[in-house]
Amino acid sequence: MSAPLKLSARAEGLQPSLTLAIAAQAKQLRQAGRDICSLSAGEPDFDTPAFIRQAAAAALEAGHTRYGPVAGEPALREAIAAKLTLENGVPTTTDQVLVTNGGKQALYNLFQVLLGPGDEVLLPSPFWLSYPEMVRLAGAEPRLLVTEAARGFRFTPDELEAQIRPSTRLLVLNSPSNPTGMVLDRQDLEAIAAVLRRHPQVAVVCDEIYEFLLAPGHCHHSLAAVAPDLAERLFIVNGFAKGWAMTGWRVGWLAGPRPVIAAAAALQSQSTSNVCSFAQMGALAAITANRDCVHAMADRFSARRQHLSEGLGRIPGVVLIPPEGAFYAFPDVSAWGLDSMTLCRRLLEEVGLAVVPGLAFGDDRCIRLSCAAAEATLDDGLDRLARFQDRL
Repeated sequence: MSAPLKLSARAEGLQPSLTLAIAAQAKQLRQAGRDICSLSAGEPDFDTPAFIRQAAAAALEAGHTRYGPVAGEPALREAIAAKLTLENGVPTTTDQVLVTNGGKQALYNLFQVLLGPGDEVLLPSPFWLSYPEMVRLAGAEPRLLVTEAARGFRFTPDELEAQIRPSTRLLVLNSPSNPTGMVLDRQDLEAIAAVLRRHPQVAVVCDEIYEFLLAPGHCHHSLAAVAPDLAERLFIVNGFAKGWAMTGWRVGWLAGPRPVIAAAAALQSQSTSNVCSFAQMGALAAITANRDCVHAMADRFSARRQHLSEGLGRIPGVVLIPPEGAFYAFPDVSAWGLDSMTLCRRLLEEVGLAVVPGLAFGDDRCIRLSCAAAEATLDDGLDRLARFQDRL
């Protein structure tokens, strides 16, 4: 009998996405007959707008089903470049854009072509849980820039400067943030840019996937618009998943300096090749239309975000910094005396509530709840959370 195959060191050290695992577990329990309320998934519960679906269907019927350019359909790349130039104030040409299989592949491609052994990546913490794993897969090491809820999950320029070393190659900024909902304002970005000017070896990738999901009174700013002099080392990652409710379509983009975009496209040519051709036609319809559907969904998320935040504020032992964007709440529940993994396991087992432990995002004191669900589901989740707290 042959010996079992040995996994690579990369595979042995790889951690699967906990958010996807919890969402899948909640779905399995529900299918098995359990009464489950899930506030775990970061996925809009709205259908993709009809005009987008119709554009993809029309492309499919027209035979738009063959291999396409690896970097993306020219019309879509041109439209993304126009969006960045006109909406975000970031002058961008078509050859500075790569269309990817969701924002996740955009980040993965960038890390693979930019990073290597001995490099470090600065991750403000709490962080989106896939960042550290992607960094390690590229052979680099994540270095955490820890932030505190009491200061709105922001870091100071001095704290940023103190963490930069000669081996620091990349800073990751995610605004609006998953999981905290923090939004970097223009003053924050100007302060970050001032530090970066003193460290020319540090590039920056701005993950702007929640760009349109903002609480009233908050605005989205791109670092590349605030500091155009840093354009040659700034990258933007975005996509259609959150703003247009197109999670399953897997269409995102990476924008930045041409040599790196060309290298990322070459990598993509040896991995996935082009993004689904007719899905790109749906994305083209989305990005070239007005933003009415995007803003309508964003308004609903704002109302739900407020609803969830107010409900959490009524539960003893829950401390929440009100989120400024995205569709999550990230409350501190350490007063309950349980680590986040134990708490989330017990919530699922005892009251049928699926949420994500903060440990996955770098803060074991917290849990993440999604407001990408109907108000009735949010109320159900809040009721279950309150019932659990009563039992403690």
